[in-house]
Parts: sequence; structure tokens; C-alpha cells
Amino acid sequence: MPSTLPVGDPAPADGALPASAAEGSAERDLGVYLHVPFCRVRCGYCDFNTYTASEIRGVKQSDYAEQASAEVAFARGVLADAGLAAREASTVFFGGGTPTLLPAADLIRMLNAVRDAWGLAPGAEVTTEANPDSVTPESLAELAAAGFTRVSFGMQSAVPHVLATLERTHDPARIPLVVRWARDAGLQVSLDLIYGTPGESLDDWRRSLELALAQHPDHLSAYALIVEQGTKLARQISRGEVAQPDEELQADQYELADELLAAAGYGWYEVSNWATDAAHRSRHNLAYWTGQDWWGIGPGAHSHVGGVRWWNAKHPAAYAERLARGVSPAVGRETLDAETRHVEDVLLRSRIVDGLPIEVLDADARAAVAGLIADDLIEGRNAIAGRIVLTRRGRLLADAVVRRLLP
Repeated sequence: MPSTLPVGDPAPADGALPASAAEGSAERDLGVYLHVPFCRVRCGYCDFNTYTASEIRGVKQSDYAEQASAEVAFARGVLADAGLAAREASTVFFGGGTPTLLPAADLIRMLNAVRDAWGLAPGAEVTTEANPDSVTPESLAELAAAGFTRVSFGMQSAVPHVLATLERTHDPARIPLVVRWARDAGLQVSLDLIYGTPGESLDDWRRSLELALAQHPDHLSAYALIVEQGTKLARQISRGEVAQPDEELQADQYELADELLAAAGYGWYEVSNWATDAAHRSRHNLAYWTGQDWWGIGPGAHSHVGGVRWWNAKHPAAYAERLARGVSPAVGRETLDAETRHVEDVLLRSRIVDGLPIEVLDADARAAVAGLIADDLIEGRNAIAGRIVLTRRGRLLADAVVRRLLP
């Protein structure tokens, strides 16, 4: 697989956490991410840890719910030993891969494992990602009845030639249908879009936005296509078969998205995410951006608890083998020092509409604030109130803003 795991220290076989992980835990939420690493086909741009049926050696998809549930039980023991078992899960997120390739009963089994291990907090947000061609009215109704509250459809585009370049298999005409099925089941709906695909014009992108907005989703994500090394798309570009994404066009596409979404009543709350109101923001993703605790279940999944971060064995067979032996599926770990935690806090909190408190910045960074206002990168009124909040231009240049805040 093209994606790689970070370099860190070996993870302990028993998964034990240092005492420092429990410090301040009462002020942090607990989220659970369940990675389902299976896809029907592998898209050419994707570098996620996913596998098609032909790529899996010695692993059956039908065994996966049991394996993931075993890690949930293992996680409960680790957190209990660290004095962190009292918190209920405030968010649960099934990602992939394509979680809804598995039978609804398997996803429900994994959710029940989380419920049995920690319980679900009142009003817990429970989301699954889904491809438009991987759900039925019955499967969505079954998930909703079991406690799922949201579904995030990988729409990506409404334009057939763009979907073909991305190697997405669904018919865009199916989008209204699956949204209606989800609504009928009582689920909140998010639509995920990608812009900047080679060959996608500004008019193509407008067409995708208009189809998405016509469905009145509660939440919408729009991500710029990034060409990752090792992917099929990267190889096609290197051979001259496909054009490199145009960064100036991507900027125009982002501005168009923000204009159309704002006119339709959506507010941005993270650089690539908009919602109809604060209640429909993705609380699970906000937990990542605000430094909460989460346990990542599954092959290649990452976790973070109290400044300790670790990652699991990537291949499903290696992951399953470690669980069968009763040892942690984690293969690497790092404990973040104060400087690293500060850098990550600035990097992530500066991307969200709630902003970054200026008081956490050092003197040099605080001195840069006036220049950032003058350059129309951060909002002056929020800076006066003590917070760094990006303007639209600042969102397009978010990395440059961060470099000026971390001198």
C-alpha cells in the first residue's frame, strides 16, 4: 500500500498507557473511530489503508466485526487500567474504506461492542461513511434503528467524466435517491465532495455543488484533490496521461463553494466543512481538531489519549493475528512533548471557526497578528476579542498563516 505509518517507539504489547494520559481527562471527550478497510474497487487517487477482495490474503470480511469488537474489549481494559474507563463515548465514527460494504448487522455488532464497553453519552453522534451504491432503504433503516444518527455519502462529483477520472463507480443520479432513503430512516445527511480533479472545469464544479445543495444536506465537506505519492493517479500524472491539478483553479473552486454555500445558509466551521447550524457540525471531526481523546479501531487506525498517540498494524491479517494472540494491535507509539502539542494545537485550532486563542501564542506570534489582519488573512474583529479566525483568503492560505504563528 502507498501510505506509510509514522516512525515512533515500539508500542507495548499490553497497550498500557502512562499515568500522564489520565491528567485532565475529565475535561476531554472520548470518541471512537472504527476503520473498515474494505472497498469494492480502489480509486486511483486514494492512499487510505484499504483493500479490495483480491488484495486480502488469509482474511475474510465476514470475520471483521468480531476482530474489531475484540479490539474494543481490549481498549476498554487498557483505559480502565489507566483510570479512564468512566467516560461514555460521545462520538462514534465508521470510516474506511467503505463501511457499508459490510452487512448492517456487522456494523451494529461493532457499535454494540462500543456501547457495552463504555456506553454512549446522551445525544451521542454515531456516523457511518457510505458510497451511494452501497446502501439500500432497508440497510439505512436498520442502522438508524440501532442507534446510528448520521450518514456521510461519498458523492465527490455530479459530473460523469469527473467521477470516471476519480474511478468512482456510482451514478450521480443516485444521490437524490440515497439522501431520501437516509431522511426516511431519520438519519442526518452529510455529502462529501472533491474539487480540482484533472479535467474538471469551474462549471463542472458548480454543477456538483448545485446538485449537492438541491438535496439540502445537513452538512457538506469539500476537499481539494491532493495527489499522493504511490497512487495510481500520481503515476498517471508522472507519465503525462493526466494533467496535474491546477492550484489557481482549485482556489477559484473553493471560493465558488464558499459563496454558494453561504448563500444557501451554510456556515463554514472548518476550512473544508460547512453545516446548516452548529448542531449539525461533525462533532467527531471537531474532536480531532480540538485535541480530545479517541481510540482508533482497525488496521492502520491511529489513536490519541492524553498526549499519547499510537497506530495499529496496517494489514488486516497482521492486525487479526495480534488480536488472536491477545496483544495490542498497535505497532508504534509516541508521547507528545509540550512543544509538539503546542504546534499541533496552533495548526488544528486555527482551521476552525471557533478560532485559536491568541493567549496561547508566544510573543513573536502575537506580534504577527497585526500583519495577518492587514493582509486580510485573519478577521480583525475576532482578533480584538482575543481569537485567531481565518478570513476566506486566510482559509485558502491557511498553511502560510500557521507558518507566521509558529516563528
